[in-house]
Amino acid sequence: MLRLADAAFVAGAAQLADLPPDHGWEVAFTGRSNAGKSTALNALTGKTGLARVSKTPGRTQQLNVFALDAAHRLVDLPGYGYARAPEAVRAALGALVSAYLRRRRCLKALVLLADIRRGLNDDDRALLTARGDLSLLVLLSKADKVGRGERARQTARVREEAPQHARVLAFSAREREGIEIARAWVLGFLGETP
Repeated sequence: MLRLADAAFVAGAAQLADLPPDHGWEVAFTGRSNAGKSTALNALTGKTGLARVSKTPGRTQQLNVFALDAAHRLVDLPGYGYARAPEAVRAALGALVSAYLRRRRCLKALVLLADIRRGLNDDDRALLTARGDLSLLVLLSKADKVGRGERARQTARVREEAPQHARVLAFSAREREGIEIARAWVLGFLGETP
């Protein structure tokens, strides 16, 4: 039985050639530099130290691959937007993520983290339409920072903006909101045998 709790770091890829072979099933996590990707990965796997959490946006500067077994992986993509990195580094990371999204055939689904207080921006929308064959989950992170009414309003607003087939959830690692639904969604795309 496949379990997210079995996730273990297997590779940090600065280029596509550094990734595991392109077979099996992958779910990638993306979002702005301060959207809470690492926190979400840790919450979904139940491992507090799996993905490194930093108060400084932009610390992830490679594709971090976490394997559940030989054929099922989670991939933490570098964040975009505000990051304390030179422009050349940000441009190279953007090109790496773009190439990964276009070329990686074993990529089945994309989880996009967006701060619920900010909604989607142009970069988020571009990622959500990067590949039409990907299943999409939008996690509106930091939901504990707003009241219940604002959570509902922002979730409805993002549902209208996101592609029709995207699942949109308010998400809070602190309050554990959306974790079980998101966990089941991710496992739904990793649970089949390739």
